[in-house]
Amino acid sequence: MAKYELTFLLSEEAESKKIKELLESLAVKVDSEENWGQKTLAYRVKKNHTAYFYNWTLDVDQTKVAELKRRLNFHEKLLRYLLLTK
Repeated sequence: MAKYELTFLLSEEAESKKIKELLESLAVKVDSEENWGQKTLAYRVKKNHTAYFYNWTLDVDQTKVAELKRRLNFHEKLLRYLLLTK
């Protein structure tokens, strides 16, 4: 298991539960969660002026990182995400 940091923007606050369910389906452990709240964006992202910002620390098996990225790319309410190794 490797440590990763996932920072993402959602158009709706309730969608964070669906992201958590997605991580649980891939057996990803969430170590810490930070909710940075709703912020105004500098420019429109997928026709949104505001977004909810989150920063989570994850334990991910190296073999599941590609699958995690693929599933995050298909999530409709997820505006942007950044997945970094810690």
